[in-house]
Amino acid sequence: MQSVLLETPAGITARLGWDPKLPEHDRKRALAKEIVATKLGVDAKDVRVEREAPRTFGFHTQLIAEVGGAEVPLKIRNVNFRAATVVAVSDPDVSLGLDLRDAHPDDAELHLMQRHSHLLDESNLDKLLAHWTRVQAVRDADGRGALVAPDHVRLDSPLTRGWIPDRKTWYQLADLSRDSWIITLAYTQQPA
Repeated sequence: MQSVLLETPAGITARLGWDPKLPEHDRKRALAKEIVATKLGVDAKDVRVEREAPRTFGFHTQLIAEVGGAEVPLKIRNVNFRAATVVAVSDPDVSLGLDLRDAHPDDAELHLMQRHSHLLDESNLDKLLAHWTRVQAVRDADGRGALVAPDHVRLDSPLTRGWIPDRKTWYQLADLSRDSWIITLAYTQQPA
């Protein structure tokens, strides 16, 4: 699998990996293992990455890392799109959300974005993609995912902060796009 380190805000490490022959579960575990090993200064073979046990039906499990049988206090988030995967790792008190998509969406995806974006000019593909990926990253960071309708997410005009009105959390938004991939990171600031 090929992978690259993405330029991220301080305290967050992210990698983009792609390989059409490797299943997404293998891609995200390999990327998480590489990031955690580098962060902790240990050999990647000493890091074990697994999914947390589901708490209830429909619960979307996250990845957890262990070294020497002990869980590592890091938050791991991931997102997949076709043959690409992005994994981000941070301290556990930072909320993270990711969105990944192709810079050239197909007609079905484009229609979905236009139906929910409520932008004045939905024909401008660059603006539509920038808006949509930020909305999806905020939904991911919020943790309720599909329970929050895309049109409930609010973004400031420079598209650098997002929030959902029924919560008092504001997310910083970072564009991590690389090559033909549109990648957006939503994150809370670390407490001082």
